[in-house]
Amino acid sequence: MNILDKIIADKYKEVALRKQLIPVKQLEQSVLFERKSPSLAQALSTSASGIIAEHKRRSPSKATINHNLNVQDVASGYEQAGVCGMSVLTDGKYFGGSLDDLLLARAAAQLPLLRKEFVIDTYQILEAKAYGADVILLIAAVLTREEIKTLSEFAKSLGLDVLLEVHNLEELQKSVMPSLDMLGVNNRNLKTFEVSLETSKSLSAEIPDDFVKVSESGISSIEAIKALQPYGYKGFLIGENFMKTDDPGASATEFIKQLI
Repeated sequence: MNILDKIIADKYKEVALRKQLIPVKQLEQSVLFERKSPSLAQALSTSASGIIAEHKRRSPSKATINHNLNVQDVASGYEQAGVCGMSVLTDGKYFGGSLDDLLLARAAAQLPLLRKEFVIDTYQILEAKAYGADVILLIAAVLTREEIKTLSEFAKSLGLDVLLEVHNLEELQKSVMPSLDMLGVNNRNLKTFEVSLETSKSLSAEIPDDFVKVSESGISSIEAIKALQPYGYKGFLIGENFMKTDDPGASATEFIKQLI
């Protein structure tokens, strides 16, 4: 069993439990449920930097990244830096995140927020909306084409953007459909955890131009972004690079300044 299979097995149990604790009605009555979501896809397509900055305390591959920062400071720091959007990890067991992180980030910043989560059920999309997210992530490696269609169409019906993540050509080919806004290529091999930008480069020509192209994982330098821009990438997800510093907002500000 690879780490992703483990996470998904746990996620099914977790979602079943959450459904018992908080009924759908309650999520739909959240103050944030009526809020109109800004589009991350739109922000990326007109941006010079295309940075999506992440809030991440730890990960299965890196253990602890940063446990000392509060989410509001990170969110307002990222917003001041001029990033296009912020990714907030809400998985507790493997990444040390929670839905409250999303709520705190929403209270501190206006920028588009991505709920970074292992989505397997429409219930999690209702949660995302209720807790202030503007974008959901779907991971092709753990979903069938039918599931991707159901989940992405449901997200669109709530006015959310959809970022679909793929790791290879097979995942990409089964996933392309009109209910997606962005196609993200994850440069990390899920079996070995090795990272290579070649993954983004080789898949770029296969992604139809209707979608905003996003590259994820292993992007820690200006050079990496400059190398990917000619391949049509408009979005770059940067997590650990900013989070491992004492002031992610200041790091992001410096990074963007050098980039543009």
